[in-house]
Amino acid sequence: MTASLRPIVRDTSAAAPESRPRRILAIDYGRKRIGLALSDELQLTAQPLMVLKRVNRRDDLRRLRDVCRTQGVARILVGHPLHITGEAGEMAQEAARFAARLRKELGIEVHLVDERLTSWEAAQMIAETGSSSRRMESSLDDVAAAIFLREYLERNRGRLQPVAGEKE
Repeated sequence: MTASLRPIVRDTSAAAPESRPRRILAIDYGRKRIGLALSDELQLTAQPLMVLKRVNRRDDLRRLRDVCRTQGVARILVGHPLHITGEAGEMAQEAARFAARLRKELGIEVHLVDERLTSWEAAQMIAETGSSSRRMESSLDDVAAAIFLREYLERNRGRLQPVAGEKE
């Protein structure tokens, strides 16, 4: 009686980097600073990451590419600073161009998300928590990015498709 030989198949999907849950990077784009926030790997929470001072387009893209690579970013959200009326002004158009450049240069999925009132909300949040006056005087761009990332995660919990009205 001979035993049939079957190859041993191991499930290596957990070890493969592309199978790991991936993070979402939120970017609060500005002419002088870029605020960054990051989700956890399960895309449940949003935390402020850092504020990058703008240097030039090439260096800004290089630093963002490094962040995406080291943090395992699968999707980028760029804040779309619409007017309170919902109209796109000059900064909204600039943010849209920046998002398109990121998509092209980094090869990562990029979405524009409404960021109305997030800077105001970030200032309120810092004031309410009694954070240091140094934080109050510094940029709140990373906190604003965390706010719109948190809202995005809450809206999309359990969903794989972008919310209707979000622009790719």
